[in-house]
Order: sequence, then structure tokens, then C-alpha cells
Amino acid sequence: MPSKMMQFVRLDQQTPDKRSAQERCGDFDEIYSVFNPDRAGEQASRCTQCGIPFCQIHCPLGNNIPDWLAMAAAGRLREAYELASATNAMPEICGRICPQDRLCEGSCVLEQSGHHTVTIGAVERFVTDTAWAQGWVKPLQSGPARGQSIGIIGAGPAGLVAAEELRLRGFDVDVYDRYDRAGGLLVYGIPGFKLEKDVVRRRVQRLQDGGIVFHLGVDVGGTLSFSTLRERHDAILIATGVYRARNLSTPGSGLRGVVPALDYLIASSHAGFGDAAVDQGLDARDRHVVVIGGGDTAMDCVRTAVRQGARSVKCLYRRDRDNMPGSLREVSNAEEEGVEFVWLSAPEAFLDEGTPGHVSGVRAVPMYLGIPDASGRQTPRPVGDSHFVLPAGLVIEALGFDPEDVPTLFAEPALHVTEHGTLAVDPQTAMTSVEGVFAAGDIVRGASLVVWAIRDGREVAASIADYLEKRSDAGAVAGLGEGVRV
Repeated sequence: MPSKMMQFVRLDQQTPDKRSAQERCGDFDEIYSVFNPDRAGEQASRCTQCGIPFCQIHCPLGNNIPDWLAMAAAGRLREAYELASATNAMPEICGRICPQDRLCEGSCVLEQSGHHTVTIGAVERFVTDTAWAQGWVKPLQSGPARGQSIGIIGAGPAGLVAAEELRLRGFDVDVYDRYDRAGGLLVYGIPGFKLEKDVVRRRVQRLQDGGIVFHLGVDVGGTLSFSTLRERHDAILIATGVYRARNLSTPGSGLRGVVPALDYLIASSHAGFGDAAVDQGLDARDRHVVVIGGGDTAMDCVRTAVRQGARSVKCLYRRDRDNMPGSLREVSNAEEEGVEFVWLSAPEAFLDEGTPGHVSGVRAVPMYLGIPDASGRQTPRPVGDSHFVLPAGLVIEALGFDPEDVPTLFAEPALHVTEHGTLAVDPQTAMTSVEGVFAAGDIVRGASLVVWAIRDGREVAASIADYLEKRSDAGAVAGLGEGVRV
């Protein structure tokens, strides 16, 4: 294993081996193999050890990437893991699903200079998977007991990271989630070919072994009232994420066979767990499938449909390839697996010709990119009166997510929301408009990346700890004052 850095001058970029499209389309296993130690060390040694590490600057977690790459290159894998995990509670998950091409790797000096980026994500995955295999991942050890408890609503990445940080500080932590498994979208929204579920399960098990209590299948606002939860705990964290699908108001949108992306992905995940067969209304087998959207969720849907045995899979997107929001790496993987992209096209109507009440096709209109809007992106415009029809027995709308109406769901009108429907919080403390109730993750930020949820979970945990410590100090002072008066 090389110990010298800046080896990009003699070593080309290499990514982990990828299974053939024909092989991987037959299952939901991850498509990339793990680096072997020599390959990982070689690729880590390509790092230039920049004086200004743009990879670290553009990482939402501020991960000390150059230093743990140098340790990996020298074979000091345990130290590399400890440094990587010092700023990231889920490095093996980020190594798999972070859009590195838009963050650390996309900012790498080598990428900008034409030498191709260091494969940061693959090395991060190798280092952390090695740590799990070697037993270097330490059990979660609680700090001295505080005698105070926090209730966390939502077992997604923001909630899980906050739970770990608070438990480390000695607080009692209870996590409540509506689903039957902890992990949120890591479990039910991201398919196994990107993130195998055992990777999430072992993280959750570590939290359980560390004394964090999970209450699964609990619908806060339904089976358990929000007011009861507030009475039960000294502080509350709302980390529910955003799950309300954006729907098209296109004619025919109410037809059977036109479904939201998350409903489709959750059904597929349940089938993968062996809970039940895929609901026929959400099964792509033997159907022509059209997915509408250009983000990472759309890529998850098209690649899932291929694995379910769809007759054909098309992705309809109103902009071109260069302007799509999803990872271009995922687009390439989807194309290898047989997905056809219909660029610069938008749905005009859903048809039910020959199948009354059930979708049979999508009438689409060609688009062109006009002048930029306020965000700087070119605005899609229809091309005249032309249109075309795509056959479809299943249409999946992957248009993004909006927050649910949390104040109504929780019967807590004192919770304020922003104009976007996200929970309004103090930017310094992450506390909502209700005393002792905090919020973090997508329910504050809007639909975003897992790495941002991890950062938000870490920061809100510090705010909650500070809030409860001040309350304890105030109570102690009040008690001392009473004693003096007596």
C-alpha cells in the first residue's frame, strides 16, 4: 500500500468494480463492489493534499477528507475511520448515497484540472466497512445520566443522529416513528441497489444497544397525541422529514395506475423485506412504465421498475440532461440498465384509451429552454401545438416532496410554519415557536440530502443539550434561593 501522496501523476482514477447491467438488474443488491486494500490505498494516494481543501469546504459536514485519505493511503485504516467518524455519524451511508459528484468529488482540484477526481466516496465506504468488519466501531456509551429525557419524532437520519449525540451527553432518548422500521427514507425511500438495508440496520442496532428506545408504528397526532409526548419529555425534537408528494394537475391524473413515487418505493421496500408481495397497483412487472421527474427519486423509481420486470421504462423530463437535478452518475447507471430518457418533454395529459379508468398512456409535449428565471435556470417552454404519446400502464410521479401540515397533524396550532409549509425555527437554536420543541432536517430545510440531515441532527442536539442544561442550572439556583430564604 503506497504511503506517498500526490500519486495522480502516475495513477489513473479507478472506481470500484461494477456488476454488469444484466446481472444487477436481476436483484436489488448494491451494484458496486468494495475496494480491496491495495486499490483503496492507491486511489487515496492520488489526493493532492491541497492547502485549501475544496473537497472539505464543499462537504456539508466539513469532513477532514485530505487527512483521512492520507491515513488510508498509509494503511492506517483504523485512524482513518476514527477521523472520518469524528464529523460524520454515518460515513458508510454517505459513502454510498451522497452525490459526491455534486459535493466533495465535484470540487476536487484534480477534477477541475482534468486529472479526474479522487474517488472519495468509495474510499470512505471501504474504510468504514472495514471498521465494522474489524470491530472498530465502538458501542454507543452514554455519558453520566442527566435525569432528563428527549422525545424525537422521526427515525430518519436527522432524528437518529440527534438521538446518538444526545445519548452521548447522558440524556434519556426515545424515538417515535410511524413506520415499522427505523431509518426513514434510508430504509423505505432509497432502494437496496444503492443502500443495502443491513447497512442501516446495524447503525440502528448500535443505537438501541446504547440505550436509545425506539417506539415504532406510532402515529404522533393519531395513536399518540403531541400533548402527551410533551408531558412525557423535557424537550421534543420534530424530525419528521417531508413526505407529501407533489402531484400534477394534469387531465387524467386521477386515473388508476398514476401513483406517487414514495408510495411506489415503499411498496417495493416492503416486498424486499418479505412483508408482502408488491401491491399490483404498484408493481411494474410486464408494464410500460413512465416516470415523470429528473431528480434522484426519479432515478430510484426507473431503476426499481427495471428490476421488477417492466416491459419498458422511460423517464420523462422537461429539461435536458445538463440541467437535470439528479446525479449524472445515476443517469448513466439507469441508461446502462435499459432506461430510456425522453428529454425536453412534459406531460400534457394521462390517457385511458381502451382501459377506462386506468392509465394507458401519457400525452406529452416537446419543450425548449427559454430565458433564465430568477434562480438562473432556463425556463422550459412548450414547442408550438405538437405532442406525442407514450404507452404506459404505470405512471410514477417523482416531482419532489412538500411538508405535511404538522400543526394540524399534531393538533398544535402554536407551531408556526414558513411560507413553504416547513416549520419555522430560531436560526440560532432550532427551537420552534413552542417552548422546548425543536425541529431539524427536511421538515425545516425542505427536501434535501441525507448529509444535510446528518449535519442538522448534530447541530440541533447541541442546541437541545444547551437548553436543558440552562433549565437545570436555573432550577438549581431557584432551589438554592428557596433554601436560603428558609
